[in-house]
Amino acid sequence: MKKFLRYARLAALPLALLLPLGAQDATKDQGITRQQADQILNELRQIRQLLERQQAQAPRPQEEQATRAKLNLAGFAMLGSKEAPLTIVEFTDYQCPFCQRFHVTAFPELKKNYIDTGKVRFYSRDMPLDFHPNAMRAAEAARCASDQGQFWQLRDVMGANPNKLDLDSLVADAAYLKMDVNAFRACVESEKYKNAVQTDVLEAMKIGASGTPTFVVGKSTPDGVDGDLVVGAQPYPMFDQKLKELGSAK
Repeated sequence: MKKFLRYARLAALPLALLLPLGAQDATKDQGITRQQADQILNELRQIRQLLERQQAQAPRPQEEQATRAKLNLAGFAMLGSKEAPLTIVEFTDYQCPFCQRFHVTAFPELKKNYIDTGKVRFYSRDMPLDFHPNAMRAAEAARCASDQGQFWQLRDVMGANPNKLDLDSLVADAAYLKMDVNAFRACVESEKYKNAVQTDVLEAMKIGASGTPTFVVGKSTPDGVDGDLVVGAQPYPMFDQKLKELGSAK
């Protein structure tokens, strides 16, 4: 696969957009520890280094960032009612600290107020980044868990623990969730779902996803969603406002 083009797209964005709540103020936020703040800052430094290398290799003018996307979601894991009028799709990297931030802050409220009430259906798709060595394995593991009806359960565990995605930890999680551990391990080690995960990455690139997490938030369609592209670990009030605007629109 060619070097991911999303890093070139990132060059058009201020680094602050990758951390909407502000890395400089991270340690003042009661919802984040000093260790988590340091991890996020390290993540920003790695992304900056990748951007600098990519710009040196391809100094052409950057494409305008996409703002809307349509996705066909047939066959993908869904949470909520298939009849929900609104849809959120997340392209996630299980080793990404920004994805963890969304998972432990905004997502629980979204699930309680919108998904569980039938207003929104939520899809999870994969966008493992090159510089996260365990991200591809975790994405494949989630699909292996789906074989045993445990996709969302393992997703919850991995989403909250991005530093515990080595194979032994994943197998331990499978045991905790009472899965067939031998079948799960064999599935992960076989890389059965590697091509499927890479297909997700290519589609994320196609719609203009420039980092993780990236969301498509919009009206449900018979095949999927037609909506706006939202990049970054946005807080719950942003999603709440956008969903209310979509719900009131004709």
